[in-house]
Amino acid sequence: MPAVPAFRYRAFLSYSHRDEPWARWLHKALEGYVVPRRLVGRCTPFGPVPRRLAPIFRDSDELATAGDLGGKVNEALAESASLLVVCSPSAATSHWVNEEVAAFRKLGRGERICCLIVSGEPNASLVPGKEAEECFAPALRTRWRKDGALEEETVEPVAADVRPGKDTRAEAKCRIVAGMLGLDLDVLKRRDYQRRARRAMIFSAVALFVTAITGALAVAALVARDAAQRRQKEAEDLVAFMLGDLNDKLAQVSRLDIMAAVDDKAMAYFQARSDEDLGDRALAQRVKALEKIGSVRLDQGQLAAAMTSYQAALAIAAKLAATTPDAAHHLAHAEVETLVGLVYWRQGKLIEAQATFASAKSILERAAGYAPADLEIAFQLALIDNNIGYVLEAQGRLDEADAQYRRMLRSMQRLVAAQPGNAEWSESLGSAYSNLGKLALLRGDLAEAMRKYAEDERIQVRLAAEAPKDANRLGRLLTAHAILGRTQALVGDPASGMERLQRAVDIATSLTAMDASNAEAQEQVALYGTQLARLRRLDGDLLAASRLTTKAEAIFARLTGMDAENATWRREYAETLTEHAAQLRAVDDRAGARRQAAAASRMLAPLFAKAPDDRSLLLATAAGWLAQADAEVDGSVARALREKALAAMATTRSGETDPRLLALRTQALLALGRDAEAASSIGRLWDDGYRDAALLASLRDHGIDYPPNEGFRHQLMAAEGEVATDR
Repeated sequence: MPAVPAFRYRAFLSYSHRDEPWARWLHKALEGYVVPRRLVGRCTPFGPVPRRLAPIFRDSDELATAGDLGGKVNEALAESASLLVVCSPSAATSHWVNEEVAAFRKLGRGERICCLIVSGEPNASLVPGKEAEECFAPALRTRWRKDGALEEETVEPVAADVRPGKDTRAEAKCRIVAGMLGLDLDVLKRRDYQRRARRAMIFSAVALFVTAITGALAVAALVARDAAQRRQKEAEDLVAFMLGDLNDKLAQVSRLDIMAAVDDKAMAYFQARSDEDLGDRALAQRVKALEKIGSVRLDQGQLAAAMTSYQAALAIAAKLAATTPDAAHHLAHAEVETLVGLVYWRQGKLIEAQATFASAKSILERAAGYAPADLEIAFQLALIDNNIGYVLEAQGRLDEADAQYRRMLRSMQRLVAAQPGNAEWSESLGSAYSNLGKLALLRGDLAEAMRKYAEDERIQVRLAAEAPKDANRLGRLLTAHAILGRTQALVGDPASGMERLQRAVDIATSLTAMDASNAEAQEQVALYGTQLARLRRLDGDLLAASRLTTKAEAIFARLTGMDAENATWRREYAETLTEHAAQLRAVDDRAGARRQAAAASRMLAPLFAKAPDDRSLLLATAAGWLAQADAEVDGSVARALREKALAAMATTRSGETDPRLLALRTQALLALGRDAEAASSIGRLWDDGYRDAALLASLRDHGIDYPPNEGFRHQLMAAEGEVATDR
């Protein structure tokens, strides 16, 4: 057998971005596929059969930071053993798909091409009137000679077919695996079936075991009262373990899907029993169980379901705290009250959230009276200060929010000093620094904001390094990367900003791969992908920017469809639409840009009307109107939109020196020809060291000199030095 060259990638995945869901499925299915043990090492014309098929090259992952797209594609094609093509009418008309197929065939590896038909019709282009249904790119339909030249003969490549009535996904996967490895399809299917049969036997045994336990629990409820109480205690202990230690372990590996299944069973068990039949200990366990169930639903983005669980837990916790007033019961009561407030917060119900947090604080203060030295109560009080700060900030009461955040920082510094090894407390210390960084940004103190954000990142990097597989720590780390990265871009370092945002997107993507039900990780992929897209666009890489926003829009459409009450998701979705509008404007598609910007404004209008002092909403709303104005062909309409944005920005109650707000104001005034009015904002922005690429472009367009601020650079270097010294 001739020597088979070694390749960096098992396959190159080519697809139209309209087919990205199919490409994502195929990529995940193949990289997660384990070849049946008895086939591993078998010699085929394509070389020895490997244990796994990773890595598979997929451009949206691999090329996100590439500057030279053509060069990277050709390099990846040359280093790929096979070419996988997702075939559809969109792919058939895609210039890139056709070029990738042609380039691979010119390498002389045409027999290593595997296709997955997802829609359309093979060779429909040969049938008059059916051309639009063609699913094969031209380079797939034509035979190529070994010297790389085209032949006239038309061919139909071998393909897996997942169209309705054709292959199942499992069958399609087997066909593609067989094609990639040079194996006989029937042999692979037989071995794969044998393996799945063995697994099914194992799962059946587990299911029978679980059924037996469930049956035992049911029987326990029917036996004599003493025996029932004893077995009930055992059952409650088992459920407590499942929802305690087991849930914590599953959370670390981001398996919300398994947690949800466990929690559903626990909920059914508790609903089958009356509160009157349970003692205080069992009721306290029920509170914890309902709290865990609510938290899983919260992480999955199901706010209504989370609220149902939390309120059920709150009723029991309040009863326990009233009948048995001690520190433990008050602490449990306050924790659930806080979680109810967090749901209100995510729904944009600020008044309800503030009242709930205040109630939780009052309960905690009573608990502290029973146990004044209890550090866990002190920690919960610090978290309440943090949450109240969020509400005050959203209401535009920045000085009061600052006091709350500083109180939290002092509390967390004391707690971490008392227990340096407590990772949860250290993580919250990082959050305290981040909160103060945000307020420094609102004041225009960008050097201080950078210092505080860097402190947070330093803490989160250390914690993630200590537990690199803990999904919770990775989630906090990626947020710290993203916040510091976008601030770096504001002070004129977009390259570092893009690098950190890319890291954030990569980590969030890995978390969604671990658990597709993790709504928070999906949100982070979309949110930070949109922020990265903006920097890519401003850097001139429109293709990368477009791919990021296409993915973000799909995610936000799915999330907001799942829960329309989540105000944060709707705002972030609108920000993605505004970025898309800017991209369309950059290629002079004014009509498309107007549609996207108008859709963003419609989405933001009810949110902004409800919370006009929320800085994130104000910035998003003003940016949406200005994006509409930039795309508008009617000068009077454009002027009205810019005036509307200026009027909204002028109503802010505090944080008037926020450089992001000043930059939007400057761009609006310059577009209206009111250069003299813009001068004071420009001067303040220069003093603050603000150098966001969008502002610089606007100033260049209007011939306004805006040199680097060397004094600010020295401040920034000093701030970076302080953080480095602390390390």
